Amino acid sequence: MAKNKTISGVPIQSFYGKNLPGEYPYTSGIYTDMYRKKLWTMRQYSGFSSAEKSNERYHYLLNQGVTGLSVAFDLPTQTGYDSDHELAFGEVGKVGVPICTIEDMRILLKDLPLDKLSISMTINSTAIILLGFLIVVAEENNFPKEKLRGTIQNDILKEYIARGTYIFPPKESMKLVTDIFEYCNKKLPLWNTISISGYHIREAGSTAIEELAFTFSNAIAYVEHAIERGLDVNDFCSRISFFFNGHNYFFEEIAKFRAARKLWAKIMKNRFKAKNNKALLCRFHVQTAGSSLQAQQIDNNIVRTTIQGLSAVLGGTQSLHTNSKDEALSLPTEEAAKLALRTQQVIAYESGVTDVVDPLAGSYYIENLTNEIEKKSLELIKEIDEIGGAIPAIENHFQDNKISNSAFEYQKKIEEKKQIIVGTNKFIETHDEKNQTLKIDQNAIDNQLKRLKDFKQNRKIKNVENALSNLDENIHNNSNLLEPIINCIKANCTLGEITITMKKHFGEHI
Repeated sequence: MAKNKTISGVPIQSFYGKNLPGEYPYTSGIYTDMYRKKLWTMRQYSGFSSAEKSNERYHYLLNQGVTGLSVAFDLPTQTGYDSDHELAFGEVGKVGVPICTIEDMRILLKDLPLDKLSISMTINSTAIILLGFLIVVAEENNFPKEKLRGTIQNDILKEYIARGTYIFPPKESMKLVTDIFEYCNKKLPLWNTISISGYHIREAGSTAIEELAFTFSNAIAYVEHAIERGLDVNDFCSRISFFFNGHNYFFEEIAKFRAARKLWAKIMKNRFKAKNNKALLCRFHVQTAGSSLQAQQIDNNIVRTTIQGLSAVLGGTQSLHTNSKDEALSLPTEEAAKLALRTQQVIAYESGVTDVVDPLAGSYYIENLTNEIEKKSLELIKEIDEIGGAIPAIENHFQDNKISNSAFEYQKKIEEKKQIIVGTNKFIETHDEKNQTLKIDQNAIDNQLKRLKDFKQNRKIKNVENALSNLDENIHNNSNLLEPIINCIKANCTLGEITITMKKHFGEHI
């Protein structure tokens, strides 16, 4: 794949730095050859209206060259409500796909090669239920669990910090996270059990340093809880992954990704005494910054996304989603999604940046930025440690106060024009733009509600009651809940019914 010469015939080596890629602390990359041997997984985050429409989009994207899928769920699904719940009204299918039942998941995954395709699911509070849906559908289609590849976000702590789609209190939520670790460690060896997200922390307004510090503090909390459960860091930590934001400040972002690998390797080696090299690896997905997209002059967003995507690649990402130009206005149209994918493909096949591992290694500026970001992130992690760790810090609003202050300062710079946003606060155009946007299909939503109604009417209610009763008993006994949830799904329980059963024991976080 990689070339040995530039397009002009100048010989090139695979690597020019000092600290070798694939060797501790992995500053230049977690693999020896990086993209010279294998490109990053190209994903496009997608889900809307209905399972049928989303499945159509997935097949379209696969035909256009994506190498992994990334599923977006609607807000009711994220917060544990069936589409027919009164609190779901007006939100069904708006920001992602509604999944309430096993039938929905069957349609969503129809004709997809689950044994060959990596699937990422951005879901947190109800992650254990959505993973259960996936496992059941895979079994129905004779895809062995041990061959399933993908990632479940499963990062509840950042919900309390930055997003707000939590259901249960932190302690109970951490139990569900750890249940997934434990189950997958035994049954889904290729599955990434968590994608610890700095992305949403950055979207909420944090700095790059806060993004790393808060992400790794959360990661430390997850590892500690898993150890308390009796899990071995050398086993489960090899399936931990991360999710970072690719923002505008080009060189700082590259340095951030390099610093992330150093930080995590040192945390795992020094703090948790991990011996398995795979447990030291900071494997991560990057999504370009949604918060950087502007509703004005949306074609400018293509340029922003290109710069952000390039920083992720130069920073050594394992997986990448490039935002579509129209996402400040609506969910992306088919054409906009294709153009965003083409951006990745041009970077991969035409730019030449994949011919060399860590092309910026040895740059005085990049190396200094990397070291400074590492240093300042560690200082902030230490502050959180002194509070008692991520969860006590969350309860004391340490992280969200920091993020709020950073967001305020950044917005102030924009309003004072100390930070220029092209087309928004400088080089403004006054004429109305004519942009084609994706319209949510109300018929698809109506069909979703009808299918849910029919599903509930045509099932054996006694099987539902027995399965939910068994789940209730397992919650009471503090058992791992994934298998009982899978049994509920097979008995045709809905996402909302399973969530209600857990709420009875766990309560809700206010």
